[in-house]
Amino acid sequence: MRDYVSVEEAISIVESGDRIFVHGSACTPNYLLDEMANQSHRLRDCEIVSITLQGDVKIAQPEYKDSFFINSLFVSTPVREAVNSDRGDFVPIFLSEIPTLFKKDILPLDVALVSVSPPDAHGFCSLGTSVDIARSAVDTAKKIVAQVNPRMPRTLGDAMVHISQFDKMVYHETELPTIDYGAKVAQEELMIGEHVANLIEDRATIQMGIGTIPDAVLQSLHHHKDLGIHTEMLSDGVIDLIQKGVINNKYKGTHTNKTITSFCFGTRRLYDFVDDNPSIAFMNVEHVNYPINIMKNKKMTAINSAIEIDITGQVCADSIGRYQFSGIGGQMDFMRGAALSEGGKPIIAITSRTKKGVPRIVPYLNQGAGVVTTRGHIHYVVSEYGVAYLYGKNLRQRAQALIEIAHPDDREMLERESFSRFKG
Repeated sequence: MRDYVSVEEAISIVESGDRIFVHGSACTPNYLLDEMANQSHRLRDCEIVSITLQGDVKIAQPEYKDSFFINSLFVSTPVREAVNSDRGDFVPIFLSEIPTLFKKDILPLDVALVSVSPPDAHGFCSLGTSVDIARSAVDTAKKIVAQVNPRMPRTLGDAMVHISQFDKMVYHETELPTIDYGAKVAQEELMIGEHVANLIEDRATIQMGIGTIPDAVLQSLHHHKDLGIHTEMLSDGVIDLIQKGVINNKYKGTHTNKTITSFCFGTRRLYDFVDDNPSIAFMNVEHVNYPINIMKNKKMTAINSAIEIDITGQVCADSIGRYQFSGIGGQMDFMRGAALSEGGKPIIAITSRTKKGVPRIVPYLNQGAGVVTTRGHIHYVVSEYGVAYLYGKNLRQRAQALIEIAHPDDREMLERESFSRFKG
C-alpha cells in the first residue's frame, strides 16, 4: 500500500510551466489547490485545465496571476471572473472531444490533481462523482496527485484507478460541494417540466443537462413507464424515479439495465445513492457523449437549456454576449445523438425571460454571443407557454413558432422585428 504524504510534499512535484489538470464539480480538490496557492511564490506560468470547478478556488484570484493561468474547458462560478480577464481564457470544445486534447497531446498534461475514494482491498480508488474527463486525464498525465477523501462515494464503471498510478497520495476528509436544484425550481420551470414530460414517451431514454429545468422535468415523470437514462450528468431528481421503477433501463439500445452517466452533482443524498451502486455506471465522457453511442438508444430524448435563442433558432448556451458564462459542454453531443436516434427528440427548454425580466427569445443574439446549437440542429424549443417545433420549417415559420411561446409582453416587439427582417 502506498503511503500518504503531507500536502506540502505532494504539491512539491508541481513545477513552473506545468500544465495541470484539476478534477472538477464535486471532486474539486480544494485542499490541494490551497496548497498550490501557498507555494505560489516558487511557481510561475502554470496552466490550469479543468471543467466546472467548485468551492473557493484561491488560485483564480488576482494575486496569483503570475503563477496560474486558468485555461477553462467549461466555465463555472469560481473561475468566471478570471476567464473573462487577462488571468484566463476559454477553450470551445464538445465535452466528448476533451479527452482527445489530452490523448493527442494537443493539451498534454504534466500533472493531474484528483479527488478519490479510499483504496479498496485490491488497491483501487474510485474517481467518485466525476469520471467525465478525469479518466482520460489520469490515463495521460505524467504525474498524478490524489486527494483521498473518505466522504467521496465509490462509483463504478470507468472510475477505478489503482494506487500504483499515483505519484503522491494525501489523506484529507472533507464534505463534498452540494447543490439542491429541486429546491430552486420556480413555477415557470414546473410548467416547462410538464410540457417536456408530455413529449417524453414511455420506454424513452433521457438525458438531462444542468440546472433547475431538468429537475423540473424529472419531477413531472412519475407517471411514465420503463424509462432509461443515458446522460452526462445525474442530479437528485433521478433517485425517486429509479426507486419507483419509472426508470428501469430495460428498453435502452445500449447498456441495458444500467443508468449511464459521466458525473453527478447534487445533495449528499445523491452521493450516498450512487455509492457502490452496481446499477449506475460512471463512464468516460468520450464514450457517454459520443453521438453514435447516444443514437443507439431508441426514443433518445435530450433535454438542455440555453441563455438565449434568436427567432431563426440559433441557440446561445455558453455566453452572455462576449462574456464567457459556461461552455459548450455536452449539449451538441446529445442534441445530435438524439436527432439521429430512432424516434429521438432533441429539446431546448427555457423560461421565456430570465429572473431579471430579460427576454430569452430574441430577434438577434447579443453581439459576441456564441452559437452552441445551430439552427440546423434545432428541433423542439419549450417555454412555459408551450412547444415550438422548428425542424423542417423555414425562417419565417420558425420566427412565428417561437413568438407564440415567447413572453406575452415580448411578442409585439418580436413580431415587429420579424416583419422588418422578412418583409423582402
